[in-house]
Amino acid sequence: MTAVPRGTTLVVGLGLSGRAICRHLARLGAPFMVADTRWAPPGLEAFRQAHPGVAVHCGPLETLDMSAAEEVVLSPGVDPHAPAFAGLVEAHNPATGKPRLIGEIALFCRAARGRVAAVTGSNAKSTVVTLLGEMAAEAGVRVAVGGNLGTPALDLLAASPEAELYVLELSSFQLETTPRLNAECAAFLNLSEDHLDRHGDMAAYRAAKQRIFAGVRRAVVNGDDADTWPAAPYALADRQVVRFGVTPPEGTNWGLARRGGRTWLVQGADPWLAADEMGLAGRHNQQNALAALAMGQILGLAPAAMTAVLRRFAGLAHRSETVASVNGVLWVNDSKGTNVGATLAAVNGLGPTLDGRLVLLAGGEGKGADFTPLTEPLAAYARGVMLYGADAGRLAEALGDRVPVRRFADLADATRAAAALAAPGDCVLLSPACASLDQFTDYRARGDAFCRLAEQLKQDAGYGVSAP
Repeated sequence: MTAVPRGTTLVVGLGLSGRAICRHLARLGAPFMVADTRWAPPGLEAFRQAHPGVAVHCGPLETLDMSAAEEVVLSPGVDPHAPAFAGLVEAHNPATGKPRLIGEIALFCRAARGRVAAVTGSNAKSTVVTLLGEMAAEAGVRVAVGGNLGTPALDLLAASPEAELYVLELSSFQLETTPRLNAECAAFLNLSEDHLDRHGDMAAYRAAKQRIFAGVRRAVVNGDDADTWPAAPYALADRQVVRFGVTPPEGTNWGLARRGGRTWLVQGADPWLAADEMGLAGRHNQQNALAALAMGQILGLAPAAMTAVLRRFAGLAHRSETVASVNGVLWVNDSKGTNVGATLAAVNGLGPTLDGRLVLLAGGEGKGADFTPLTEPLAAYARGVMLYGADAGRLAEALGDRVPVRRFADLADATRAAAALAAPGDCVLLSPACASLDQFTDYRARGDAFCRLAEQLKQDAGYGVSAP
């Protein structure tokens, strides 16, 4: 059995975050070694060249004695409850008093000098983080944005050492190895079934997400989703919690209200921006905007800067991204909708805003999810559902006869049929409620294929569409 030398930090995982951890420790001059369960992890030779002399253990972790390690730092993809870490999850180093088992964000918290604003949730994290980051930049704040989105958090410290504000997207995997985030402001946007293969059940998944509130000064939560509210041991005083939702709000909370025949984003009784002035479409994106506004106000950002960003921001690729509007039909790429909760958000967000109806493209690998929550919203808003991929049959069974359903071999055939069915005022929406790996390398490849098909159909006179 190989032993970790006493006083050495063990980094587990040689993925994107694991390599960022190693770069951070090297900058600090801290002795470390690396372990990866794969016998030949990608990028191993490049790692050895970048960190000559650093020991690397490849293969089962059970053959590695971690008892003398200063601490064990896990990449987010590594399960802290794996048998190899038995006894380390709640343990502390007697010499330092620090937890023995942590993740990259714990190292970030020790080193960061600027304020931290953090966002978690099952869906929409990336949109809110990007909005808030752009709002801060528009307001003249030196801001760095990353975490689970884009640049790893530890690399932000090196790339933006003078940042006044770090805006982080955090996953449940990152939070479960973060003892205390101590964020200036933290948002928990929503909770829906996902990652149960890692967490076991919804209670454990929610508990991991709730760790974002450890040491937080102000929290932003979804007023319509009580699972996002701070709970023991992270309960906060009411004055520390700001809520956003889809109804007219009370006090200083945020919501939507009708004024003069238009929907407005409001704080209490104060209107901030008409929803139809936003660059983003859909009720769910109005909620995302409210969450970003609430966080921005807590952080002291100028209102004019925040609303300017909301007017111009058109969305992230593959996340409720409007890709075309042709012959009165809106085409929206929500390929990042890899779980039922994300697709529900897209359907419930876009459906009420349309003059016509939705034509939904869904399917792929369902990860064992329950698709029945989609039935009622689709019955209310969909003209038809085009199914494809490995779990098309399970989706069809869940939807039953409540909404017209057709099945196809692949996304291309389903998209062509959607184009033929859609009428002016409708929206053709790719929001699969499934992972993509049965037919694509990832959700990006799936979204790119949808965009190419949309472009192709514009040129195909047989489908009666023209360029926007």
